Amino acid sequence: MKKNIIIITALGAIAVLGIISAFPKEDATGGQATGTAHSVTPRKDTGNMSVAMVPAEKVEVFLFHRTQRCTTCIAIGKLSGQTVQEEFGPEVLSGKAVFREVNIDEPENKALAEKFHASGSSLFINAIRNGSDNIQEDAQVWGLTGDAEAFKNYLAGQLNVLLGK
Repeated sequence: MKKNIIIITALGAIAVLGIISAFPKEDATGGQATGTAHSVTPRKDTGNMSVAMVPAEKVEVFLFHRTQRCTTCIAIGKLSGQTVQEEFGPEVLSGKAVFREVNIDEPENKALAEKFHASGSSLFINAIRNGSDNIQEDAQVWGLTGDAEAFKNYLAGQLNVLLGK
């Protein structure tokens, strides 16, 4: 009897967690979060249209890292740089898309690392709209480094959305 109660309680808890996880989550600004990134800098609302729907004037992709790097961090840098160059060549040439690797251990990069709240290896995307930064860290890329095509498709998709493509 006691065993049945434990099993029923566990199944009920699993069901509740499944229901809760099915509902969209809100990010720090009250908008729906995708689950792939979190907002570092509050976004400004432009009225009836969500900021996420307004194409960015410029997109900056930053891979922050330390001097001592693991193979995954190096792979993220390589794949991110390739994706931006291969998929957004015209935007790179016009300055609308930028990719940079930034060693946060170097003194000249301290202010940039502080601006992005980067304290270790991390990929940040800054969608500049109306001259304002909209900085997001994207942790999803860490799980995609084993599949270069999936990584590039994912990152290109994220950037296409931000650029309104």
